[in-house]
Amino acid sequence: MKRLVLIGLVFLVACGNNKDALLESEALQYPIVFVTQVPHPDDFITVVSTFGNQRGDIQSAPRGGDLWIRYTDGSLKNLTKAAGYGMNGFQGSNAIAVRDPVVHWDGNKILFSMVIGAPARYQINSYFWQLYEITGLAKTQTPVITKVPSQPSNYNNVSPMYTSNDKIIFASDRPRNGQPHLYPQLDEYEAAPTVSGLYLLDPTLNKLSLLDHSPSGDFTPMLDSFGRVLFTRWDHLQRDQLLDVDVLAGGACTYCATTFASETASAAQVANREVFPEPRPDRTDLLAGKPYNGHLFNHFLPWMMNQDGTDLEIINHLGRHELQSYLSSGRNDDPNIEEFYGQYPRTNPNSIVNMFQLSEDPRTPGRYIGIDAPEFGSHASGQVIALRAPPTLNPDRVSVQYLTHRDTATVLQDGETAGPNHSGVYRNPLILSQGTLIASHSNTTHYDENMGTREQPQSLYAFRLKTLAKSGSYFLPNVNLTRGINETISYYDPDVLVSYSGPLWELSPVELRSRTRPPLTQDAPVLAAPEAAMFTQAGVNLSELQTYLRQNNLALVVSRNVTLRDDADKQQPFNLRVPGGVSSQGEAGKMYDITHLQFFQANQVRGYEGGSGRRVLAQPMRGVVNPPTTGATGSVVLGVDGSMAAFVPARRALTWQLTNNNAGVVLERNWLTFQPGEVRVCASCHGVNEKSQTGVADATNNPQALKTLLEYWKTNLR
Repeated sequence: MKRLVLIGLVFLVACGNNKDALLESEALQYPIVFVTQVPHPDDFITVVSTFGNQRGDIQSAPRGGDLWIRYTDGSLKNLTKAAGYGMNGFQGSNAIAVRDPVVHWDGNKILFSMVIGAPARYQINSYFWQLYEITGLAKTQTPVITKVPSQPSNYNNVSPMYTSNDKIIFASDRPRNGQPHLYPQLDEYEAAPTVSGLYLLDPTLNKLSLLDHSPSGDFTPMLDSFGRVLFTRWDHLQRDQLLDVDVLAGGACTYCATTFASETASAAQVANREVFPEPRPDRTDLLAGKPYNGHLFNHFLPWMMNQDGTDLEIINHLGRHELQSYLSSGRNDDPNIEEFYGQYPRTNPNSIVNMFQLSEDPRTPGRYIGIDAPEFGSHASGQVIALRAPPTLNPDRVSVQYLTHRDTATVLQDGETAGPNHSGVYRNPLILSQGTLIASHSNTTHYDENMGTREQPQSLYAFRLKTLAKSGSYFLPNVNLTRGINETISYYDPDVLVSYSGPLWELSPVELRSRTRPPLTQDAPVLAAPEAAMFTQAGVNLSELQTYLRQNNLALVVSRNVTLRDDADKQQPFNLRVPGGVSSQGEAGKMYDITHLQFFQANQVRGYEGGSGRRVLAQPMRGVVNPPTTGATGSVVLGVDGSMAAFVPARRALTWQLTNNNAGVVLERNWLTFQPGEVRVCASCHGVNEKSQTGVADATNNPQALKTLLEYWKTNLR
């Protein structure tokens, strides 16, 4: 212990002269904790990429960074070195990389992720990000680091956060059901390893629960002042482009897709068939003679859920119509179905493509800061934006504010020249309690590339923590929070000795201060009047049904009238009718009959030759007992009032479509996960914000399909 005290004192004294004189006139109220990272020009599934950033190997996360604190007088302390972790110079068995710090409500400890170890020459070892907690953060204290107990071992656990009752939510690439032969889960785009979703850990009870099964990944969760878990979710529900590449190349085996009959380790191989959603636009062979335009889907938007994983949806039930500038139309045989290019009036004047690295403005609850960044090439850096979305604000009233110029959302190709308003790119924005906006900033305006060699890589990017100051309508970089942290390091990757000497990237700032604990949000077993009436008429007790659902890992989903859709959603059929029952017609023209709702579940059944892990495919829901129907596998029949009710698997991503005679009519574009025992009620299939396509408010009818399901359960399943 005496040796560690000396190390801590030496590091504090050594950095004591590193006070940034530029900030003496603008003292910060609280210390800032941040991480350093050895610059890495590669931006495909590396530590600061938009996706696939969870990998712990040396090529993805070069060692040599640390957890740092900047005190209010400008002095710095290397917290991990002071606690006895990390190495100088050559990075060997005790080398570390650090990421994702988050401060406890009391302001006296920090959760973060750390990977330990680096290979010797020619070694190929497995390294995993794990969760740690650090205490002893005051200037005169010696930090102590403790590994979080009961977390999944031999998997990458990243981006932790504290819940209101001191449990931990984090992202992990642990397989959804813990079966190692499914590791790693491959994303729906490049079939690259990704996190499987968000998990809830109770370290004291040694209990782990999956909150959101995300087929392409969840990133950087945070808890807002209202108790909502907010995070960036990658939605990419489309058919396998790697299979399409091989097929369109005449069957050449570039990726060599293989489909298995099930998720079991011994499952037989079956034909490479996909059934949902509709084919991608380049598969003209599959689209010929069909009314579909082809389906592409790819964005990173802010999602929310309760702290037990219930009520999962895009924040405030926002949709692409409220945030983005273009949506393609789903069909080509109906003039009512049109592409969206901003022709509808809306409150939000500022479109975005993605939103990464969310944090909340401490002075304005419900105002969130983030980054709109391109998917590749900029290390998830781009434009600083703000989104105002407190829980009670209707989605039609949500708006985006551009804090830096819109040009900063774009990075350029070689030969292109940035405009005068492009001030570089930004990461990890944070509004401090005193109102100061800080972020990691790089003056770069172009896609990154290695300006050096493999042995001595050089990135175009130089992320430094800076305050931002408003100049005219937008914020610009102002002053550095440090004078720069320089290191000379080397490591094997594993056959080449890689060396770097220079400033480290400064990332992921958090303010070290106490905060009010948000309320604990969780499933509330209170039914609205329409659903409560159906439980009463069926003679079913809600708590008894929820016990059955939990015991069987099921949830109950209910919709009152699926023929109603939001008035802005004209990219799929919206003149809908249940034969012999309710109809909703938004415009004169073709009516679409709908008879069933078919569920699909995310099964990890697509693999590739020469690689490990499996990609998710949408497969008809199986193994769940609902009332018998003549519809397609996984279907439930719609009530004449347009209602729908079904038991569905919990803790597995689901999607669905409205059908007529087993043919898809309106297809869902997102995956959604439900929790065991959850009773999720949606008034309509695409929720109405302020008015439906017919000009009315959302449905309030008593859902007859729910009564039918409850009576069936009472007679046959209870």
